[in-house]
Amino acid sequence: MLRLKRTLLFSAITLVFTAATIFVTGTPVTKANTDVKPKAIYKVETDKKLVALTFDISWGNKVPEPVLEVLKKQQVKKATFFLSGPWTLRHPEIAKQIKDMGYEIGNHGNLHKDFSNYPDSWIREQVQLSEKSIHQVTGVKTKLIRTPNGDFNPRVIGCLNGMGYKVIQWNTDSLDWKNPGVQNIVTRVTKRVVPGDIILMHASDSSKQIVEALPQILDNLRKQGYQFVTVSELLSNASVSSKVQ
Repeated sequence: MLRLKRTLLFSAITLVFTAATIFVTGTPVTKANTDVKPKAIYKVETDKKLVALTFDISWGNKVPEPVLEVLKKQQVKKATFFLSGPWTLRHPEIAKQIKDMGYEIGNHGNLHKDFSNYPDSWIREQVQLSEKSIHQVTGVKTKLIRTPNGDFNPRVIGCLNGMGYKVIQWNTDSLDWKNPGVQNIVTRVTKRVVPGDIILMHASDSSKQIVEALPQILDNLRKQGYQFVTVSELLSNASVSSKVQ
């Protein structure tokens, strides 16, 4: 009898909890939606030879404009730039040039610190500050974000998704910021690239060899049959292949 009472009590509590959840969220509790995990986007699954060239900028004014000149000379009309808030305010003319050239602009945060070391309130504040700076200078309301240092965990991604952002990582890393040599940068990108790839490069002054490496990368990728698209265009072409760290 006691066991029956306990069972009935547990069932009643479960029903109350479920009803409350539906009332608050409008979504019934199911195993499917409780098991959903936040994910970052590394590439997309596609048979099309499409790649997204992405450039992070958080420091300096010596490299960004030469990178833009290479893209213009090579007639690359599609790329995605992730800009930090402080850099955008310090170099508004370059940020506007990126926008005027038709390139996609994403958010790269405000302070260049690992998001996973801070609470959600700090993350939201930092992203909003950067978002405001980018919008003030370029008029763009960012919807894509690449976290500083590419740092995140499921909690961070969940927080950013809750702000309406898609978290963009990369599948091919040029390692250009390490300045390993022009040919090493070219080889890393051109040998690792796959259809649907998101390629990480930098247009910050810390990347001292990207301007020389970039023309070779672009020529090689074109010879392999690749077309350049923005991250958003890439996402619209296929289902997303994602993973969580």
